[in-house]
Amino acid sequence: MPSENRSDILIFGAGPAGLSASIWLARFLYDVVVIDSGDPRNWKTQEIHGFLGAERARPREIRHLGRQACRRYGVTLVDHHATTVERIDADDFRVRTDQAEIFRAPRVLIATGIQDNWPQIPGLEECYGTTVHTCPNCDGLESRGTPTAVIGSRKNAAIVALALKTWTDQILICTNGQTPRIDEPTEQALERMEIEINDSPIAFLDGRDRLLRAIRFENGEVAVCEHLFIAMGQHARDNDVSIQLGCKHDEIGRVMVDSFHRTSVENVFAAGDITPGAQLAIRAAAGGAEAALSIHHSLIPEERRVHRRC
Repeated sequence: MPSENRSDILIFGAGPAGLSASIWLARFLYDVVVIDSGDPRNWKTQEIHGFLGAERARPREIRHLGRQACRRYGVTLVDHHATTVERIDADDFRVRTDQAEIFRAPRVLIATGIQDNWPQIPGLEECYGTTVHTCPNCDGLESRGTPTAVIGSRKNAAIVALALKTWTDQILICTNGQTPRIDEPTEQALERMEIEINDSPIAFLDGRDRLLRAIRFENGEVAVCEHLFIAMGQHARDNDVSIQLGCKHDEIGRVMVDSFHRTSVENVFAAGDITPGAQLAIRAAAGGAEAALSIHHSLIPEERRVHRRC
């Protein structure tokens, strides 16, 4: 039987939230283990926008700098997949990786992020990260003044399309053969903004050197398009830690937390895109720091606590 590695905190996910939390917790002199499968959501994104001090840095660069800082503070980085996670009791959690390693700790932080529902369209992957995007808040400026499309058939696609009016008036919603499922008030808002809906199936995305040129439909139609946003919903990662531990989720699989980043399971915390709220790298990093402070407070011995009066 493999030996068990004991630490103070197990962190799942090495994105901005997980790395930020691990650095803060290591500064509080905790023994921290970060387990990461190496499959980030923004695997091809070219730049992080709006991240103070790193406006044009690539996600991989932020991750690299964060991992370097972790090593300086003595954080253990485990680049393997967590296969099973179980709660032994309120102060004891055990995880097994795909390499048969076993780690145990009294506290857990979930920072695994969330996954976008992804359409199977030829040419899409080649342009992802440069002219195909998932977040209008992050990448809307890049579409400024250009013909831009949104893929999706539900209300969220309309919301993204309306948001993009901040930067461009040339917007088309493509349902890719699906029947539009948009309520009447939202449909009226699209009409007022002159945003059309094309429900024809997409044959492929026409691009060159990762730059999108046009959308070609199966019926022969062609729509000139330089930027495209995917708005088909999201889901939690398969067999995510939060699911195994029984945390409460919202309708799209995000982990519900309180103002201290505590989940519905005692001594399990969550931060970053796996929790409800704006999905921004800078918010994820801040959330990781906040979660770290909450975890630290939960581990302070009773004799050092001073309870405030109401």
